[in-house]
Parts: sequence; C-alpha cells; structure tokens
Amino acid sequence: MNSQNSIRMGVAALIASFGLASSVCAQETINKQISIYAAGTAGGGIDLFGRLLGRHIGNHIAGNPSVVVQVMPGAGGIRAATFMSDTAPKDGTALATFGGGTILDPLVSPRDPTYDMSKFTWVGAISKDVSVCMAWGKSGFNNLDDVRKREMIVAGTGAGSETDTLPIVMNELLGTKFKVITGYLGSQQTILAIEGGEVHGRCGFSLSSIKSTKLDWIRDKKINILLQMAVEKSAELPDVPFVFDLVSKPEDKQLLQLVLGPTGMSRAFAGPPNMAPGKTELLRRAFDATMKDPAFLAEAKMMQAEVNPTTGEGVQALVQTIYATPKPVVERAKKFLN
Repeated sequence: MNSQNSIRMGVAALIASFGLASSVCAQETINKQISIYAAGTAGGGIDLFGRLLGRHIGNHIAGNPSVVVQVMPGAGGIRAATFMSDTAPKDGTALATFGGGTILDPLVSPRDPTYDMSKFTWVGAISKDVSVCMAWGKSGFNNLDDVRKREMIVAGTGAGSETDTLPIVMNELLGTKFKVITGYLGSQQTILAIEGGEVHGRCGFSLSSIKSTKLDWIRDKKINILLQMAVEKSAELPDVPFVFDLVSKPEDKQLLQLVLGPTGMSRAFAGPPNMAPGKTELLRRAFDATMKDPAFLAEAKMMQAEVNPTTGEGVQALVQTIYATPKPVVERAKKFLN
C-alpha cells in the first residue's frame, strides 16, 4: 500500500473517530474570547496568517466570540508548543499556529520535550507550502553549486525551527556548506540580518511567508532562490532545483519525507491535547467554513496568501503519519541534526 493510500485511509478513520453528529455540534458554543498564540515574532509569516484567520473565524463559531492573536516567540516554536501542551485551557479558547520545525522537534530533539504534537487537537491548515533556501542578491551566492563550493552563512531562529534543521539536512544529502547562525528571535529579525548583510541568507523560509512579508524581494529580484524543499514541487518555481530530484537513495528520500512532511500542512492551527470533543468539532467546522468565506478569501488574495486548505481531520492524520516514521529513519535524523 503506498503512502498516499495510507494517508487517505488514516483521514477516513479519523473522520469516523472524531466526527460528531451535527446536532451535537449545534449545541456547542464558545462565549469567551479565543486566543490564537502565534509561535513567531510580530509581523512574521506565522503572526500574519494567525491574524488573517483570527479576523474571520469568530464569525463562524456559535457564540460569536472575539478572537485575539498573541505572539509567543521562543526556541523556534518550542515555547508555544510547551504552553499549549502543559498550560493552555482545553475549552476551545486557546489555539496556536507553528512553523513546521516545531512539529518535528519531539521526534528528533535530544532535549526530551514534554509535548507530543501528534496528540494536539488539529483544527485545520490554510495551505500547503514549499520551503526555500534563498540568498541575498548581493551575497555572491547565485545557485546551489555556489553553496557546494564555499560556506554560506544563514540565519536560524532556534533549535525547534526548520531554519536550523533543514540546512543541516541539505549539507548531509546534497554536499552543501550552509553554516547556521542561530538565536534570531523570529522571521523579522532574520529579514533585517539578511538585508543588513549580517548573514548571506536563510535556508528554511516558507515561500508564502516571503510573499506575504517581503514581496518586493521576489518582485524586484533582490534575492536568489537556490533550492525548493517540499513534498511536491511548486509550479511557481519551475526553474529552481527540487530537492527530491537531487537524491536517489531510498533512505535519503525517506529522510526527506520526514523532515519535509510539515510542508503538506502549512499554516496549521491546533488546540491543546485532550480538548473537549464538542469544542473540537465546533472549531474544525468553523475553520472549514472560514476557508470558504468570501471576505477571508478576498483578504488572503490581497496578502498574496495561497488558500489550499486541509481539514483538521486531515492534518491530524498527516501528523500521526509523521510520528509513525520508521525508527531507523528517525534515528538517522537525530544523529546529525543533534
């Protein structure tokens, strides 16, 4: 059975497992303020997409609650994930949105995190995405071969972030020479570092984030996109090398499937583990309705934000598939990521 069929079966099983009758959902309301915790810095892609959802989802929740977004940066999303796992209320009033690296961290981290993202209550994902390695145009790095020849310094936002893990994976599989300077608080700080010449670029930068925060980089050709990393090649980058085309060994492809799995559920939102089933159903259906809301879609278009959603049940299945990765693949990832 191929992986796509496995995912489809997993989604179907989760729908049957988690889905509640519409009459039960209709009895549920949320009358208190909902907080969306954005695991990034103010003005970054995680924050912007959190606010985009927050401005509209309340209109589709019985009780018509207000929705506020709070940025919660720290350790590449680990701080927010730990808060959601250990402290956040389970009554539907707390949601969070993360970068993809946060989802992987409990699998590959040596720190023994207290949270397990497969146990979070996933509400939905706005899009599917592609992560890129990019260089500032004046840096002298014009293509991937340049990064194989000499060291390229890239900005990282913390141990739980794809900005810190993906460059190391590319060095392992492609022979590149990325050097990560980590500790930047979030995307906005990495942008300033890139524009100021403090670093050469960044490897592990969502294309949707670049479009929503720094569209001029693409429009005015201020950057060179060196590599695209995702489970599917982007039609927007036809001339940019696709990482799966550059590896041939099955074990290398398995490793990429693990570390790039989160790109299949970009801009995902989750509640804490063990959220009340009725509230889970209410929020998932509200998310689905928001994805079809003309006002939401119009604002997303203005932001250059792609809307290609995945349901909460679908995201739950994808995360569980990632966490079911064979142990030898996970151990290999741990060996060099740590």
